[in-house]
Amino acid sequence: MKSVVFGLIGALLPLAAFAGQNVTYSSGGGDYEGYMAKSSGASKGLVVVIHDWDGLTDYEVKRADMLAGMGYDAFAVDLYGKGNRPKETGAKKAETKKLYTDREKMRRVILAGLGEARKMSSGKAVVMGYCFGGAAVLELARSGQAKDIAGYATFHGGLSTPKGQSYPQSTPPILVAHGGADTSITMDHVAQLSKELEATKINYEIQVYSGAPHAFTVFGSKRYRKTADMQSWGAFTDFLNTNLK
Repeated sequence: MKSVVFGLIGALLPLAAFAGQNVTYSSGGGDYEGYMAKSSGASKGLVVVIHDWDGLTDYEVKRADMLAGMGYDAFAVDLYGKGNRPKETGAKKAETKKLYTDREKMRRVILAGLGEARKMSSGKAVVMGYCFGGAAVLELARSGQAKDIAGYATFHGGLSTPKGQSYPQSTPPILVAHGGADTSITMDHVAQLSKELEATKINYEIQVYSGAPHAFTVFGSKRYRKTADMQSWGAFTDFLNTNLK
């Protein structure tokens, strides 16, 4: 699903050279490998990035580097396990199914990544994710288990709430960036999430980008929509500026 075209990044913001590093950590007896990109100056806060169904690839690395260029410490977490980066569609579906059917494990591995990130960057954090990673972000938000979280953001992510789950009233602000032409996650899903968040009086914002399909932020793919990508990144930038003061 991902093909990173580095030349397109410059359209979003100038990038400096970053000496990010791969970081191995453990959860439930298994090894995981994330990626840390630290701000070159005083950090404005921590942003945790959750990958889509490909696993942690160059796409999340580039997004983390972009965030470091904006003055944030950024940690891309790994939910699959070190070296597990599926290539075939069937394998990707299998990996996400494992976590969708074992949501306790999904939460545990997210929290393990968050804990590792906080060893390298203290203070409040915003958690964001793409596609499957967006669904994982909302899973964490509903759990209420993560502390010192200033906000959650999902880009073309799954929005459905599993039976028996709900959002605590104490949930921090949520940003949803969604493609109006997304046939995988429809506007019905968007409307249902809005009803849930309204009912619990959670501070949220939903941005819908006309003509943008599912995965509209993936550089170089047929689904990439530059305008929607830039607009959603701008909305996310404002979200960070507001919630990581």
